[in-house]
Amino acid sequence: MTWSPYYRGDGVVRQQSRLPSPPPWRTFPRVSSAGLFEPPEGLVAAVNAALALRRPLLITGSPGTGKSTVIEQVAKELALGPVLRWHVTSRSTLGDALYHYDALGRIHAHQLQQARTRTRTGKRDPGTDDIAAFMTLGPLGTALLPSDQPRALLIDEIDKADLDLPGDLLDVLERGEFRIEELRREGQEVAYLRMSGEGAKHPVYDGHVQCTEFPFIVMTSNGEQELPAAFLRRCLRYTMPRPTPELVREVVRRHLQLDVPDSGPLADLVDDFVRRVGGGEPVAVDQLLGTLHLLNGPAKMDESERSGLIGLLMKNLSGA
Repeated sequence: MTWSPYYRGDGVVRQQSRLPSPPPWRTFPRVSSAGLFEPPEGLVAAVNAALALRRPLLITGSPGTGKSTVIEQVAKELALGPVLRWHVTSRSTLGDALYHYDALGRIHAHQLQQARTRTRTGKRDPGTDDIAAFMTLGPLGTALLPSDQPRALLIDEIDKADLDLPGDLLDVLERGEFRIEELRREGQEVAYLRMSGEGAKHPVYDGHVQCTEFPFIVMTSNGEQELPAAFLRRCLRYTMPRPTPELVREVVRRHLQLDVPDSGPLADLVDDFVRRVGGGEPVAVDQLLGTLHLLNGPAKMDESERSGLIGLLMKNLSGA
C-alpha cells in the first residue's frame, strides 16, 4: 500500500512513526461542532417554539445529519451549561434516567464498617448509614432539578427504546417532577445527591424533585420504529431534510475546509452518497467526511487502493 507507512502486516518491528493528524471531529478532548452546524430551513423556528412552549423537540432524520448537534448549538447560544445526555437502548428504563441507587454497594459498605468496628473495639456498632452516598441522579433527574434557567438534555435515539419507555416518560414530562421513594421510606428530609456527569451535589427535600424551569429537551430518532401517538402529541416534531449535493458540499466545506469541485472523483463520491441516501440506503454523513478526509490527504493512492478504501468506509449501515 503506498498510502500507509504505519502498519504493514509483516511482523517487523520499526521505529514508531508519527500518526497523521486526526480529522477535526476525532480530536480529544472532544471539541463541540456546534459552531460548524448550519440549521436547515425551519429548524430555528422549531427550536424557538419548543423553548416557548416548554415542550420536547423530537428531531427525526437519517444518521449523521446533525440531529444531536442541534442541542449543543442551542445550549451554547443560550448559555444553558453542559448538555446532559441520555443514550437510549432497548434495555433503557425511565428509572435509569431519573436516578441510580446502589443498594448492593450500600450493604457492602455497611458490612465493612461493622467489621472494622468489631476489629477495633470488639463490639458490634450499627455505625452510620447515609443512603444519599449511594445515589446518583441520572441525566433526566438532573435536568428536572430546580434551577434559575433550563438545563439542556439530549435523549438520543428514542426510537431504539422498548415500546413501554415513551409511555413511561409521559407523566414525568407533563408534570416536570418525580419522587425518590427510597428517600421517603427512610424519612430523609434532605439528601445531597450527586448530579449526572458532575461532581457537585444538589439537595433533594423529602425525596421530591420538581423543576422550576422545564428543561430544553431534544430527542433524536432515526425512524426505526413508530412512537405512540400520545407521546408524539406532547412533542414538537421536526424532520431533517434529505441531503442534496449543495447541502453536502457545504457540510464538507465547514468540517474539512475542502471545496468539492463540480466534477471529478470527489464530486462523484458526493453525488453517489446523495443518490444512496435518497434511495433510502442507510449511510451517514460522517462516513462520507471520513472518506474524503483520507482521499484528500497527503498519501498517494492508485485507483484500486482508492476503490478499496471507498468500499471499506462507505458500507451500508444496516449490515455487518
